[in-house]
Amino acid sequence: MSKKEEFGSRWGLILATLGMAVGTGNIWRFPRVAATEGGGSFLVAWVVFLLIWSVPLMIVEFAFGKRSRLGTVGSFTFMAGRSYTWMGGWAALCAVAIGFYYSVVAGWCLRYLAASVTGRLTTAGSSQVLWQSFAGTPSALITHFIALGISAAVVWFGVRGIERVAKVLIPALFLLVLILAIRAVTLPGAERGLAFLFTPQWSDLGRPSVWMAALTQNAWDTGAGWGLIVTYAIYMRAREDVPLNAALIGFGNNSMSLLAGIMVLCTVFAVNLGAQSEIVGAGNEGLTFIWMPQLFAQIPAGRLFMTFFFLALSVAAITSLIALLELASRVLIDAGLKRRPAILWVSAACLVFGTPSALSMSIFKNQDWVWGVGLMLSGLFFSLGAWKFGLDRLRREVVNAEGADIHVGRGWNFIVGVVVPVEAVVLLIWWLRDAAQSDPQNWLNPLATYNVGTVLVQFTIGLVALLAMNRWLGKRSISKRLAADDSQGGAR
Repeated sequence: MSKKEEFGSRWGLILATLGMAVGTGNIWRFPRVAATEGGGSFLVAWVVFLLIWSVPLMIVEFAFGKRSRLGTVGSFTFMAGRSYTWMGGWAALCAVAIGFYYSVVAGWCLRYLAASVTGRLTTAGSSQVLWQSFAGTPSALITHFIALGISAAVVWFGVRGIERVAKVLIPALFLLVLILAIRAVTLPGAERGLAFLFTPQWSDLGRPSVWMAALTQNAWDTGAGWGLIVTYAIYMRAREDVPLNAALIGFGNNSMSLLAGIMVLCTVFAVNLGAQSEIVGAGNEGLTFIWMPQLFAQIPAGRLFMTFFFLALSVAAITSLIALLELASRVLIDAGLKRRPAILWVSAACLVFGTPSALSMSIFKNQDWVWGVGLMLSGLFFSLGAWKFGLDRLRREVVNAEGADIHVGRGWNFIVGVVVPVEAVVLLIWWLRDAAQSDPQNWLNPLATYNVGTVLVQFTIGLVALLAMNRWLGKRSISKRLAADDSQGGAR
């Protein structure tokens, strides 16, 4: 692999991968879930699953990408064998399907950033009015296109372009969220929010919902098991430290979530004198685009800090979208396309298939539900792929290879081979059971927004298609890698 196809430094790799991991889920979902599940009690379970889900799976992904130098589909073919190609295809399918509607979310962020700069969100109820006149309309299609164009332009210039952008945007993102968190803790009454967030009620840890929420948050906001880390690990230098990189990204990502939680909850308690019921009842979209502007309007210099908030949210969304586009493009590159045609095809697909989510909130929520659940299966498949390659072999030959300052012990084998699969299956059953109970009379209707039927139908279509194409995908996904290996062997 030429130097042009590698990150220039570990710092560049870490920042780019943090840009992948840190997204809107850290800033808009984490505070709501923490408030819903008891604050400090939730944090305890959340840290546990960082250590027994997120970081172990990140290590697997780094190892797959570093060893195979192929994208999500090709890495499964190369590491686990051609019979397992469809599993890599599933991980790619989930990430691509998320990318279709994630560009819509990024567009929402840009629209609200513009509104906060121009002062449109300064009056009472203005955020509600803007949301009702914007979400699910042709205006959202325009911002969907803009967000997609910005992200595709970065991916167009390859890994070095991604690295250069990440070196500017990710430190800026951390600085913005840090400023917002510091401002929040200086508000009168903010100590109530800190106490709520950092004081566990140990009895709450007896509630299964706390643990399921913590595991879900780790699965959704760290990017572990998505295939995105595999994609960036392709461009690692040969002597990169896999365990250290995984730990830095896992803890860096969750640090961002924690800062966002401090920012939101301290502001909530300062403004409402301890009442967090509004944030508990707010959905992700409602919390971010309706409720947060109203909250900022009640604090000194609120317009400035609201602009910082939506700037941070926009940066988080764009950097994650960049990673999603790179993943999809890399799959096509491995299949034989040149980089720029691959990016054009992926961008066009995102524009077309993201349009329904831009124009309909019901479709958006359905896709978010279906493919969010799909990520649990994706994490399971990475565990199975590592098992097929050989957990101890992967640990010895790739994870603890030359250049690793941190060496992973045999306990990692047990976590990836046993604990992660159990977590994935339990989480999958939990969410499907929850969906069935929420709509018991209609739980198998495939046209519903949120139920079991819509998941089963879309999963079945995707899995049947991948299994039918498995042999072809396996051949195409590693053909360029095999040709390159043969060429290098001949030269030697």
